[in-house]
Amino acid sequence: MAHPVWGYDSDNGPERWHENYPMAKGDNQSPIEISSKEVRYDSSLSPWHASYDPGAAKTILNNGRTCRVVFDDTFDRSVLRGGPLLGAYRLRQLHLHWGSSDDHGSEHVIDGVKYAAELHMVHWNPKHGNFAGALKQSDGVAVVGIFLKVGKTPKPEMKRILEEIDNIKTKGKEAPFQHFDPSILFPKSRDYWTYHGSFTTPPCEECITWILLREPIEVSSDQMARLRSLSKNAENEPVNPLVDNWRPPQPVKGRIVRASFK
Repeated sequence: MAHPVWGYDSDNGPERWHENYPMAKGDNQSPIEISSKEVRYDSSLSPWHASYDPGAAKTILNNGRTCRVVFDDTFDRSVLRGGPLLGAYRLRQLHLHWGSSDDHGSEHVIDGVKYAAELHMVHWNPKHGNFAGALKQSDGVAVVGIFLKVGKTPKPEMKRILEEIDNIKTKGKEAPFQHFDPSILFPKSRDYWTYHGSFTTPPCEECITWILLREPIEVSSDQMARLRSLSKNAENEPVNPLVDNWRPPQPVKGRIVRASFK
């Protein structure tokens, strides 16, 4: 059965996803608001490590809901390991969520603070055979979440992605995106929060170990404006800016958020 197109507008947005995707009302949904005083420091959480092959980057695309960079995940060439994870997880794609202005746009909220955007690096556990198989397992997927905050000294890291924006202005556009090492997007600090949650887009499968980095990376207001210049419509349709593609925080429902730092 073809599901109606979900999105972020009032008629098909997050409040209504559960009508077609019942998992969206599950007990382990993401994102969540993290409150420092309820976080549990866990000294047994080890550091995480990423070893990414820049040759694995393939394409960048605008699917009408986000801007996504796709990587070759046919073998263990770009992997994430350590931290709360057992085994190596393969990098499959990264994408962003952002707001219509600089004061909101992130999906996770930290002590009431919203960032301008949130970058998600999606990895899957190859012991489950393939990505579709991993989606059905609670330890199937690991997502590194990185906050983007608007500042005076933007880091050059986001530049590569934003330079390509003009080539994928409209929905359905895809461009080659080669020789990119996504580890340049990591902040200096490796401190993170971790909890068990879900994809923040339908069908909202509850298969994700989240690794949310405490330290944001800086972007400029101009860089954010470039992101907002994407259109959620196809080339032959009126321009409809792709903004506010974030899901609001979901109920924590007794889950424990652990921190690798005090």
